[in-house]
Amino acid sequence: MPERDFFLAAYDVADQRRRAAALKLARGYATGGQRSVHECFLTPAERGELLLNLSDVLDDRDDRFVLMRLDPRARIYTLGAALPTCDPPYFYFD
Repeated sequence: MPERDFFLAAYDVADQRRRAAALKLARGYATGGQRSVHECFLTPAERGELLLNLSDVLDDRDDRFVLMRLDPRARIYTLGAALPTCDPPYFYFD
């Protein structure tokens, strides 16, 4: 099984139609998140695919996207009513 890294994907998209398309793409790779910030466990190939697909959707002049790799050794903190992540040892792919 390929090695996966933990990423936060966040975007700020000006146009509603592009925002909906970016949300759909990001959620396709996400295991959790809120609105425009998503938690993703990605292989290098999935990371490249996500970036390529988003580059087709987003406008360089008006939209912003960031994909940050997080340290897997870091402790998870939650605020408010959030729950700690609890992913199963498997993932379903369509």
